[in-house]
Parts: sequence; structure tokens; C-alpha cells
Amino acid sequence: MAFSHLRYEVRDRIALITLNRPEKLNAFSIPTVHEVLEAIELADGDDGVRVILFTGEGKAYSVGSDLSEAGGDTFDYDKYGKLDGTPRDLGGYITLRLFECKKPVMVAFNGTAAGVGLTMTLAADFRLASTAAKFCFPFVKRGIVPESNASWFLPRLVGLPKALDWMLSARVFSVEEAHAAGLVGSVHAPEDLLPAAFAQAAQIANETAPVSVAIARQLLWRMADAPHPMMAHSVESSGVYHTGRLPDAVEGITSFLQKRPAEYKAKLSEDLPTWWPWWETPEYDPPV
Repeated sequence: MAFSHLRYEVRDRIALITLNRPEKLNAFSIPTVHEVLEAIELADGDDGVRVILFTGEGKAYSVGSDLSEAGGDTFDYDKYGKLDGTPRDLGGYITLRLFECKKPVMVAFNGTAAGVGLTMTLAADFRLASTAAKFCFPFVKRGIVPESNASWFLPRLVGLPKALDWMLSARVFSVEEAHAAGLVGSVHAPEDLLPAAFAQAAQIANETAPVSVAIARQLLWRMADAPHPMMAHSVESSGVYHTGRLPDAVEGITSFLQKRPAEYKAKLSEDLPTWWPWWETPEYDPPV
């Protein structure tokens, strides 16, 4: 698949998606959103991909929406910006799709991330940053409100007080502050950023069972708002029952006892449980 706003490549079962409009500081336009969604779909549907990793080309990760294309009409969805004919914010399509992913999602902030360039990463599971990175949620300074479902994701990541601070002040904050608050998990010299991201991704890609990872990822995201632990008990029990009958469970235990690397064979395209995705029917209690 050909892309013009990003680069897509698979290295050692890691899909690297690089935002590639450095002359625009990787600003987002409608074609950018389309391509990011296509790249996510491509990676999530490929059994040869175990981890999805985003980064940016040049000195910025992404400075947010490309305000030069429509000017003051950028956020007037009746005039400009409808992705599928409905007046919804474009970044929200990305975070919702990332939220549904079967694969873990990582982001390596090579530089500045602002606006949708930052909020689109909030649905990722891991965020690493260069010492050159800085961050901003500028929405209230632009006369609009947070988007990309940031009001749902950000407080869960850093807590409500810090989310309020960053969103209501719209100030630029440092990578050190982002790290201290938990927005990014680690900080690296620019030349070490991608190697560190690939090393972390490789640990998942090479040492874990993909079906188990997919179920575990969704359990942790979905159960954060569960009203009672019995909901987790139900799905976890079904998950253990399902994965426990797959050859990967035998391989995982046997490789541990034999003190050798495991070789997992189950495929996400074939071996997910029949009750996946359970969250689309919340009243459904998966059978054990």
C-alpha cells in the first residue's frame, strides 16, 4: 500500500509507522488521518506484526492540525473536516481505532507533540520520548475544546489534577514533566530513542503469545471502569479457559521448564475466542 503522508515498514514483527511531512512538522490534515487509519488497519490485520510503533520524521513528532489548509475554518466541520460525512473530530477516529487494536501500540516522541499530534497517542500502551521533546494541549487557546477522546484518556493516564493543569492552561511542558506525571514512560537521547523503542517492542514481539497479549491488553483497558470485579473474573476465567487449550499454553510452560525461548504459533486471525469482542455486548457473560 502506497502512502504519501507517512512511511510504513515492518521490521522483525514490529510495524513502524513514521509520520512523514517534516516540512510541515508532521501536521495532520484529512489525508493524514486517512493514511494513519489505513496503516493501523494494515498492521492490526497482519499476523506477522506483533507490535505497532509510531514515530515522526524530522524535528517534530507532530505539531497538531495543519492550520494552513483551511485557516479559521479548520474546526468548522460543516465547512471543512468531515471524514465520513459526520461532524466528528478527526483525531477521535484514530484513538478509537487504536483502542480497539489487538496489538500493543507504542509511540516514540522524537520531538514536539502538540494538539492532535499528542492526543492521538493517548490510546497507546507505551510512550517513550527524546530529550528534545516538548508537549502542549493548545485547544482552549485556539477557541476549541480537547479532542481525540482526550477527556477520557488523559485523566486515566496522569490523574485529573494534572490533566486539568495541562488542558486548562494550554501551556507548553517539558519532557521531564511529562515523564514525572507518567505521560511518557522513559526519556532517551535522540540517537537512542528508536533503538530503545525497538528493544522494548522486541521483548513483546519475541517473548509473548499474541492471542494472550490481545486479550490481556483489552482486559486492562476495559476493566478500568468495570463496576464490580466479577466482570473481570468472568472474562478472565473465559480467557484462561480459552488460551489454556491452545498449543501456545503448552509451549509457554514447556519452554519455561526446558529453559529455552518459546515459539508461539497461534494467530490472531484464527485463534481468538468466539466471544471476542466481548465488550460490544456488555450484557453477554462469556461461557467458561
